[in-house]
Amino acid sequence: VLHLGDYQYEYTRNTYTIPGGNVRDHEGPETVTLAGYRQRHAQYKADADLQAAHAAAPWLVVFDDHEVDNNWADEIPEHAEDQPTFLERRAAAFRAYYENMPLRRTSVPRGIDMQLYRRGRWGLLANFHMLDTRQYRDDQGCGDGYKDCPAAVDPARSITGAEQEKWLIDGFHHSRAQWDVIGQQVFFAQRDNNAGPAKVTSMDAWDGYVASRQRITQGWVDAGVRNPVVLTGDVHAHWASDLKLDYDDPTGPSVGSELVATSISTGGDGADSDPAKHPYLKINPHLKFYNNQRGYVLTRIEKDLLSADFKVVPSLRQPGSEVYTKATFVVEDKVPGVQQTYLRPLPPSIQAAPEITVEDTVRLETERP
Repeated sequence: VLHLGDYQYEYTRNTYTIPGGNVRDHEGPETVTLAGYRQRHAQYKADADLQAAHAAAPWLVVFDDHEVDNNWADEIPEHAEDQPTFLERRAAAFRAYYENMPLRRTSVPRGIDMQLYRRGRWGLLANFHMLDTRQYRDDQGCGDGYKDCPAAVDPARSITGAEQEKWLIDGFHHSRAQWDVIGQQVFFAQRDNNAGPAKVTSMDAWDGYVASRQRITQGWVDAGVRNPVVLTGDVHAHWASDLKLDYDDPTGPSVGSELVATSISTGGDGADSDPAKHPYLKINPHLKFYNNQRGYVLTRIEKDLLSADFKVVPSLRQPGSEVYTKATFVVEDKVPGVQQTYLRPLPPSIQAAPEITVEDTVRLETERP
């Protein structure tokens, strides 16, 4: 099981209510102390289904923001004026995360720092480069949310920090694997939500750190990585995308693939829709798929093919609710980019439903959590 962050949420009860009401609530204040973070992890681990998931398979994990504080960046919390002791909070969150998650001894926290980025190797089939896009990043350039922000293209800004960036690119050059999988937290491909000349993108994602993304993409191209695939979480929806060196040239070659897994439960049931009608796909032709239901991605890696089934669960509240494949995408050996091989048809009742808008998408991603 590859878990890419937001394993638990820091909020107090009733801070956020999903459509239709929360499946469960956790008692206690917002997590800021070691005791609080330990309690929250214990509350999550009380879920019998989560226990079964941990028992069923080994896990490879990284944290994102909510294991500490929403949208934190390095030593900067979401609301700095309210958190003069944020580094103490960060250290407590790291300690509780290490105590409760399957991590190597090399990840034992040391004060306010924790070695999270690392590699896992599956023989010569695949390398898993697991990133940390929180602990070393520059602060979001123009604050949170979607912005047309000059700082987003500042070449001095980084989402990984210089040391981790070098480690990753060095790993590309030394890789002999058939597949190089980058497991990380936030959306990698460009997602411009403005059809006009402005470029309005998420400041918390790689879009807020364009030069950082460019250097890493160029790094795997220069290293001759055979099959680069980015696996992503964060945005509470399924997406699939081709990766480009130049997103402003839709006719340019694809140089990689990105698969984004939706949330397990955050956001309520969501709704099925026609992915081709999503406005982001029209503005960004490298984006190939969208679905706003809950679920996971079942990925199979073979020598010559990577396949990804985008699984959805229609009802969070119904025990034994069916799990079905909404879409299947494949990545062929030495053919960068995603190819759709299956799409489950929409029920007639949904075909006439209102189309999702840019505003809907931004709201679903940016409202708490």
